[in-house]
Amino acid sequence: MNLLKALAAVSSMTLLSRILGFVRDAVIARSFGAGAATDAFFVAFKLPNLLRRLFAEGAFSQAFVPVLAEYKNRRGEAATHVLVNRVATLLFVILMAVAALGVIGAPLIVLVSAPGFTATPDKFELTVTLTRIVFPYIVFISLVSLAGGVLNTWSRFQIPAFTPVLLNVAMILAAALAAPWFDPPVLALGWGAFLGGILQLSIQVPALRRLGMVPGWDWAPRDEGVRRILKLMGPAALGVSVAQISLIINTLFASFLDTGSVSWLYYADRLMEFPTGMLGVALGTILLPSLAKHHADNDAGEYSKLLDWGLRMTLLLAAPAAIALGILAVPLVATLFYHGEFSGHDVEMTRQALVAYSVGLLGLILVKVLAPGFYARQNIKTPVKIAVFTLLATQTMNLAFVWQLRHAGLALAIGLGACLNAGILYHHLRKQDIFRPQPGWPAFLARLAVALAVMAATLWFGMLDEARWLAYPTVTRIGHLALLVLAGATSYFVALGLLGFRPSQFRRRA
Repeated sequence: MNLLKALAAVSSMTLLSRILGFVRDAVIARSFGAGAATDAFFVAFKLPNLLRRLFAEGAFSQAFVPVLAEYKNRRGEAATHVLVNRVATLLFVILMAVAALGVIGAPLIVLVSAPGFTATPDKFELTVTLTRIVFPYIVFISLVSLAGGVLNTWSRFQIPAFTPVLLNVAMILAAALAAPWFDPPVLALGWGAFLGGILQLSIQVPALRRLGMVPGWDWAPRDEGVRRILKLMGPAALGVSVAQISLIINTLFASFLDTGSVSWLYYADRLMEFPTGMLGVALGTILLPSLAKHHADNDAGEYSKLLDWGLRMTLLLAAPAAIALGILAVPLVATLFYHGEFSGHDVEMTRQALVAYSVGLLGLILVKVLAPGFYARQNIKTPVKIAVFTLLATQTMNLAFVWQLRHAGLALAIGLGACLNAGILYHHLRKQDIFRPQPGWPAFLARLAVALAVMAATLWFGMLDEARWLAYPTVTRIGHLALLVLAGATSYFVALGLLGFRPSQFRRRA
């Protein structure tokens, strides 16, 4: 398997999903703006969305895939299918219980996640209603992540990467077409998310059937493989998803700030998810099964080389994304969201959050690459210690920044916490001799810095002044932004080429 080709395939599917995600948010912004209704929906969807990230992009994958790959490589497909059956059965029972508790306990969930809403009873009740509608999404998306783990282990990356497209389509249709039929209209978004979960699960079944891995009922919670996965899952949730847990705590802080703060953070986070998903999640998805195989084969040399390749690809692609998000914050926010009820003030507030988030983008993506270096080895102790420390440090920064920077301070704390997490993970990979850098890193970093400077200058001077982006007609904004993106990408890759970078240097097979 060509890893560069696999990365391109997964990233292209993720790109489609992210584009539709922006269309979804643009439709929501146009229909509902940034106010009490959107605050209610984003809080209601926050916990299911957190669990999506924990399962689809974090704890479940990190715990399930290494054990599944070990079974596949050492015990054969029959034993692997038994493991899939038993994990799916136990997961389904647990999820149904969690969903029932979530529906019943929705008022308590809202009280804990957004206590500031209690000052506005109508807003609180609307959030409770939406929470009860969207909470069963947890069942669907968790089973989707199990199916995706199986498909990824067999190197069928495209279908799991495509499934988020269906959620976006369902929510776009709900906001654009179904909203007028609901009272209040924002309830349509909740039912759109519910339908999206069903669609995502349905599309995985034919792919599993072709592999002969469709789960069947097999209640065996004491199975050795099941117990190993459960043992890894709890700590992995904390170790890989510190940034997401911090986002939940940020919502709590933001609920006490100006109305719209939750929405400004949400829209900025959505822009951050574009490079995080295309690069971090995609790299982590394709690296984990290969790392697990090298570990099962006791091939430490190839294990280290694969991590080295992942780190270089991260810096090569994520560093320019971080710089571009910081420089082009106003053009991006204005082009995507400055329509209908989304005001110029909303653009400025979202810009502040996005610039703060961009500081930590590289750290957020590096965590997605470095954490699999531990979890592919089924090592849970080290990442957990790092995660606990990072979480505490992030909340300390929240308290320090929120008084002056308001919602932007919360975003900055998330980014800096991710950088701290990545730095400590890297230190321990080196300390435990898991990762040994390949030759050529100083020259690689020096040439990369020059190319980044060229790109930053191109974007800065090409953007002109920020105020004109609010005065532009929509078509002009789109055209100018497209030219900026094209000019920035061209200047960056031309500079890399002149400095000696070649695509063949980054091809790798696994």
